Amino acid sequence: DEVHFDPGSSTTILLDHGTQQERKATTADIVDFTKLVETLEHIHFQSTGLISSDVPAEVSDCYRLYLGLCLSSKPFVTGTFRVEGFRPMKDFLVAVRGGEGELRLKPLAIFDACPSPPLKWSNLTTQSLLDAARAGIPSELISMGMTGATSPATIAGTLVQHVAENLCGLAICQVAAKGAPVIFGGSPSSFDMRKGTTPMGAIETMMIDSAYAQIGKFLKLPTHAYMGLSDAKVNDPQAGFETALGAVLGALSGINVISGPGMLDFESSMSLEKLVIDDGICAMVYRLLAGIAQRDDPIALGLFEGFTPDMKFLSHPHTRQWYRKEHILAGLVDRDPYEAWVAAGRTSIVDKAHADVKRRLGKYDAPPLAGSVRKELDKIMDAYARSQGIGRLPVWEL
Repeated sequence: DEVHFDPGSSTTILLDHGTQQERKATTADIVDFTKLVETLEHIHFQSTGLISSDVPAEVSDCYRLYLGLCLSSKPFVTGTFRVEGFRPMKDFLVAVRGGEGELRLKPLAIFDACPSPPLKWSNLTTQSLLDAARAGIPSELISMGMTGATSPATIAGTLVQHVAENLCGLAICQVAAKGAPVIFGGSPSSFDMRKGTTPMGAIETMMIDSAYAQIGKFLKLPTHAYMGLSDAKVNDPQAGFETALGAVLGALSGINVISGPGMLDFESSMSLEKLVIDDGICAMVYRLLAGIAQRDDPIALGLFEGFTPDMKFLSHPHTRQWYRKEHILAGLVDRDPYEAWVAAGRTSIVDKAHADVKRRLGKYDAPPLAGSVRKELDKIMDAYARSQGIGRLPVWEL
């Protein structure tokens, strides 16, 4: 039941804090996104969460992983857009790990692979499963039926299809390499017949996620879900309650990999400010999972021996000993008295998050990466770009 959060993957859009408008993501945005996630304590994995609009589509899947590995020491959730993309992406991982054997022993990335509902696997995603299995890289099976649109209208019926599609993916992996690592995941949704949209923040979507995860656990497989995200377009109250509800339900369901922090607008948009807000939500989730511990034996009874009416817990050694271990000292969450909040400028959590983004990017420290490894990553990326007829890629800086 170990739980890990990672940002949602493969968005093409960034919510610009200054304009509060969506815009196409660029290489500079990927760099900032990766640096920011590297600093977030409670988001344990990176994802290739943005797709750059200033990079040709032929190499965009490889390029985002290349940037990530240059900028972060965390494991990655990623995936291919083209059959040709797997080889250079695998070569990146081998270069960082130091060999194919080392990569098998300690994979550095998970590759998402999505069936095409209902009940189909494309040539692209099937090949990804085969290639990853043979390389010893975990595949994350992402069935994504939409109730009443590409899967049955009932939740139970959608679960049947979801499990069938994922079991098919599991079989493909095992045919390629017996014992290949697989994660039983998904990104299903309810389907809003009024709007023609796929609400990831709907309670029915979360029910499907939590239910298929229990089936995955019954099969003794690691599990994954897209939760802890929102369909809101900006960081408003809807973004907060949908994200928190999904993160808590996913964690209490024991889902091992929860993808979604930072995501808005039906999995199509990313917000850097939401990432840092969501990191705080993840901190609360981990505190919930830790539960209530018995700190004394017997439980605090010694405190009340010799109790007097003027006893003060604020200055008691017991308080100094345990307070910080028992309580999260919230960062961005507003816990000021009203007068103090007004005196501080009535700052919203979104504005505080934006300031925190700038602070974190300013203090970002590049992870140790041997010069020879960086040169090998550059060499692999340049060679693959040239093989696709691309002579120049965007310039970026650490």
